[in-house]
Amino acid sequence: MERLTLPSSQVLPELQETVAEYHRDVVTEIVRTLEQSPVVVVGMTINPFVKKARQALDQAGIPYAYLEYGGYLSRRRERLAIKMWSGWPTFPQVFVQGQLVGGATDLERWIREGRLQSLLQSTEAA
Repeated sequence: MERLTLPSSQVLPELQETVAEYHRDVVTEIVRTLEQSPVVVVGMTINPFVKKARQALDQAGIPYAYLEYGGYLSRRRERLAIKMWSGWPTFPQVFVQGQLVGGATDLERWIREGRLQSLLQSTEAA
């Protein structure tokens, strides 16, 4: 099921560039990292769920790239751009092989069930 987004045809032409360029540098950095790293965690400081996700990956011995965008009192606009891009409302945002798999709870379940390891092994073999 596709997430509903406002079609560009319903955005005034003079606003389309502003919408398209809203913290594009942040989104571009994430996209580049997704192309280079099998597992990527996008997060923020102090958030306990980001810490849980990183600890789960460390304990499982799974290497990952970590991108951090401020804390509760800083860089909220950049984090908003990330949420608008991914459609995921919270942090962390965990990506495996370029696909969003969810947050910390989802990641912990994937690790516990062996799904994360299987996905990583199947793409290594390909």
